[in-house]
Amino acid sequence: MKDLTLKQAQKDVDDWINTIGVRYFSELTNLGQLMEEVGEMSRIITRTYGDQSFKKSDEQYDLSDEMADVLFVLICLANQTGVDLSEALAKNLEKKTKRDAERHANNEKLK
Repeated sequence: MKDLTLKQAQKDVDDWINTIGVRYFSELTNLGQLMEEVGEMSRIITRTYGDQSFKKSDEQYDLSDEMADVLFVLICLANQTGVDLSEALAKNLEKKTKRDAERHANNEKLK
């Protein structure tokens, strides 16, 4: 499996949607899909690292697959709304670096 850049991932998802997927679902439908996929990911994490135990019906879930589902739908939404995720993430990291330059290092809760 090749390493993907965010740009390539956005292109690959767009290619898949326009060939196999036929067309994008509406933005609102994809938002609903994103929430559903985040919920499935949350179920696995809360049962793996939290206090609840797995039910028999939970055994089919795979954390990496659920994370990939979340990423896929997020990429769909980015493509639909014209967001370049590479650029957006770079700007977001820059913002966090400036804002939190000393915040976390000085947080007693993290020591």
